[in-house]
Amino acid sequence: MTQNQNKAKTDAAWNRLYGRLETDGLLSTTNERKRATLIRPVFYRWAAAIAVICISAASLFLLAKSDKIDKENFLTLQNKKGAVTLVTTLEDGSIVYLADNTKLDYPIHFEKKTREVFLKGNALFDVTGNKERPFLIETKDILVEVLGTSFYIKDETGTAFELAVKRGRVKVIRKKNGQQKLVIAGETVRLLSDKLTVSQTENNTLFDHYTNKIQFKDETLGNILRVINRTSDGLKLEAIPELNNRPLTFTFSSNSPENVAQLICLALDLTYTKKDGILLISEMN
Repeated sequence: MTQNQNKAKTDAAWNRLYGRLETDGLLSTTNERKRATLIRPVFYRWAAAIAVICISAASLFLLAKSDKIDKENFLTLQNKKGAVTLVTTLEDGSIVYLADNTKLDYPIHFEKKTREVFLKGNALFDVTGNKERPFLIETKDILVEVLGTSFYIKDETGTAFELAVKRGRVKVIRKKNGQQKLVIAGETVRLLSDKLTVSQTENNTLFDHYTNKIQFKDETLGNILRVINRTSDGLKLEAIPELNNRPLTFTFSSNSPENVAQLICLALDLTYTKKDGILLISEMN
């Protein structure tokens, strides 16, 4: 596919999103003059196949379309207040870590030209890269476009909006006036005095909160092992193919891979063997 064809597909996706925002009254009239700029975001090439996104929001980080989402075609994932991080895997393989008191609306099947989700609360996203289908996160005040990156967002009541990029790059767009910033690894963007401002990142440990203790509810064993392998060093966990779709509700708390393998085997009446740095989970003989 040519660069012009990719650009045309991207423009069409943003036109649909922008038109919907206008219909819902979510854009001010001053945005009309800037629409041509906003719906034609510049795309960059990236090598990373996986993008990790950390998003914090709390009460100001509201769903833009919470009352207009097609319930038949969307699923809702809700983590209760005071709970540990809830993890799920989306259709495209992207992993979402939801903090407590957080809600995510996402489609059963992503569109062919774009992947869009709606967030209320705090979350970490590990997004599968696909430059043919951009990943968009929509909130009441901000649009986030994933450009193959790892980043943290904070938008809590009483504090300034903040986004820190760990790897790659991300585009942040204000719905109020169309202002946008491209933020690269090692940089943080903040909303200060009604203006997005970029500076060097001071805290590089913003992601740890989401992976220290996580829970899965009715998640497949294959997806659980994939998440644990991303958060653990050393030994890797695998299961025989026949077990990958086995559902499991499970809590993981910074345990060693071998301890996790033991817990999973106890829960599902399975066994495991260790060889060449891999813990292979299988059926009992």
